[in-house]
Amino acid sequence: MAVGLGLSIGTVNTVSALAEEGSVKAPPGRRWHQRSQSLTRRTTLTFDSTGMAKVGMIPRHGRAIVEFADLTQRSIMSARVGHRALSPADLVAVVAESLIGETLADYPRCDGHDVGIALTYPARYTEAHVGDLRASLDAIGLDHVELVAEPIAAAAWLEADRGPLMPGLALVYDLGGASLDVTLVRVGAGCPRNPIVGEPMRSAEFGGRAFGALVASRAANSQSAASISGSVTGTTADQLRTEHVRASLQLVYRCLRVADVTMADVDCVLVVGGAARPVEVAQVLAGELARPVIIAPDPERTIADGAAILARGAAVAAEESAGKHHGRRRIGAHRRAATRAVVLSQRTKQRLTRVALAAGLSVAGVGMALALPADAVIVGLAQLGLH
Repeated sequence: MAVGLGLSIGTVNTVSALAEEGSVKAPPGRRWHQRSQSLTRRTTLTFDSTGMAKVGMIPRHGRAIVEFADLTQRSIMSARVGHRALSPADLVAVVAESLIGETLADYPRCDGHDVGIALTYPARYTEAHVGDLRASLDAIGLDHVELVAEPIAAAAWLEADRGPLMPGLALVYDLGGASLDVTLVRVGAGCPRNPIVGEPMRSAEFGGRAFGALVASRAANSQSAASISGSVTGTTADQLRTEHVRASLQLVYRCLRVADVTMADVDCVLVVGGAARPVEVAQVLAGELARPVIIAPDPERTIADGAAILARGAAVAAEESAGKHHGRRRIGAHRRAATRAVVLSQRTKQRLTRVALAAGLSVAGVGMALALPADAVIVGLAQLGLH
């Protein structure tokens, strides 16, 4: 039984998810409610005195390495651990290695099964960024880990949860803790190898941190403690979030213009990301864009779940390929055995002919004997002393 492990290492949080054989057999819309093999933690790294890495911990004493997951940030500096200088790509690879080790240890049913592993990365990464990440993974023995763009992983979740889909376009609205990413992706049958359409768009003006700054700014403009309390709770907070999401539509329309399409060409809007949990997010998008909006019960897990689905699919394909190769080897062995049997029968016929002539038998009788089943021929040979 093949198992897929998906890893989504974001600027704020990191999510790992497993996809097993039964995880895609439930009815549409309920497949991911039934599975709890998911883990979310802060994207932080600490190293103990032996150099062992710990993910998601904030130590009381000492420091944690943070804000390294986005390789596009030029301000990120390399971290020095002992005598090693680790680049941001190296740190991401260390997080992946730690999570893989923990997952395989926590889920013994993965032992003895083929495990496919996929790590996601932002679609806006250049080939150089992806190459750096690939090199860092290979350097620590993770060359078997596949790299998948985040919106492609999200589309894989959509296909598994709501599919099979008709060929069309999905707009992936990824509202995370540090930014908003908007990407157009082809879905359904006949998708190209790279299904991303146009250019992925990103803005740090929207997301969990940006909304928190908006709330803090509104509170700072209040005149009293009571008004400060009221400005960040209840209806006012909901209104702020509605305004925040509505303002983000400028990024959506920019993405559409670059791809030379309109919302009429988009079949659905897939909402993912931890900051997309509030109901106002999906409500505003559905009302303003007038397209079906799809969101998972926990949208922060969607990308990791999709990566796990893709990883399991790759593992299943590898199993089937190995089985076919083994089957071809067995067929080849049977053919060689059959060839040897034919050669043996020809030699045996010649020897039987000589024996029959010496014994005064007809060659036709020998031919009839050779037409008997193989075991009967063997018995005949044993009786003639020719085996």
